[in-house]
Amino acid sequence: MTLFAANLLAPDLGLIVWITLTFLILLGLLRKFAWGPITSALNERESKISESMEQAEKALAEAKQLQADNDKARREAEAQAQSILREAREEADRLRGEEVDKTRVQIQTMQESAQAEIEREKQSALDSLRQEVADLAVSAAEKILRENLDADRQKKIVNDFLSDLPKN
Repeated sequence: MTLFAANLLAPDLGLIVWITLTFLILLGLLRKFAWGPITSALNERESKISESMEQAEKALAEAKQLQADNDKARREAEAQAQSILREAREEADRLRGEEVDKTRVQIQTMQESAQAEIEREKQSALDSLRQEVADLAVSAAEKILRENLDADRQKKIVNDFLSDLPKN
């Protein structure tokens, strides 16, 4: 056994050449059939991953932009809604104020008209009352002085007396 072990440890030039040649052929075959496809598959996979990462970043950027646009549109819509509500309140207040003013003017006009009507009716009643009093006074005076004065003279005396009375 020692001889066999010594033989394995002794350098043999032919064996070294054949092992080297076999190793180089194996390296060539591995390079052609294993490492080339493996490295190209790894490169393809790396490029796909890189493209996917770029697409994901683009999609994320687009999503962020869409979210920013949506937030902006929402804020604008809220501002517009607040503006519309404010304008509606102002318009309602303005219309309410106009209606109150119209109502006040109508009430004042009606009061003035009623006051004027009351004054006319009062004056008419006073005139009618004066006429009745005058007629009664003339009748009374006529009965008393029937024989001393004529009717025209009696009316003149009563009218003079009534004109001297206060006007209320």
